[in-house]
Amino acid sequence: MKPAMIAALMGATLSLPVAAHAGDAAAGESEYRKCRACHMIQDADGNDIVKGGVTGPNLWNIMGQPIASVEGYRYGEGILAAAAANPDLVWTEEEMAAYVTDPQAWVREKSGNGSARSKMTFKLNRGQEDIAAYLTSVSPDAPAAQ
Repeated sequence: MKPAMIAALMGATLSLPVAAHAGDAAAGESEYRKCRACHMIQDADGNDIVKGGVTGPNLWNIMGQPIASVEGYRYGEGILAAAAANPDLVWTEEEMAAYVTDPQAWVREKSGNGSARSKMTFKLNRGQEDIAAYLTSVSPDAPAAQ
């Protein structure tokens, strides 16, 4: 095969869309143990779903909500800039999975500021879609189709 043809085929193959992996909420509940050092899940009545830290915002009902919108939580400048640049952006399973994969890269992309920083420094190497599915399961107001 000629080099030009090989390059064209490789380019076509690399540009094919990748199907999103649907998360498993049960697996995500188990994976969430990595998150609870900083995040609790406490419902609107004050009942603990998952006891956790308060370094990060409470993640109850987070899915479907605008980013950086948990009342009473003091967000960092990076995510506030991302929210200001994208006023209609809400947490979806896709956005959450991307965020927990690399919070700083996500904040930089969404804010348009290459030097923006995220207060969340922890990155997940696997199970991101599962955690996003679990967070949807504890978000009663989340839209049905994520």
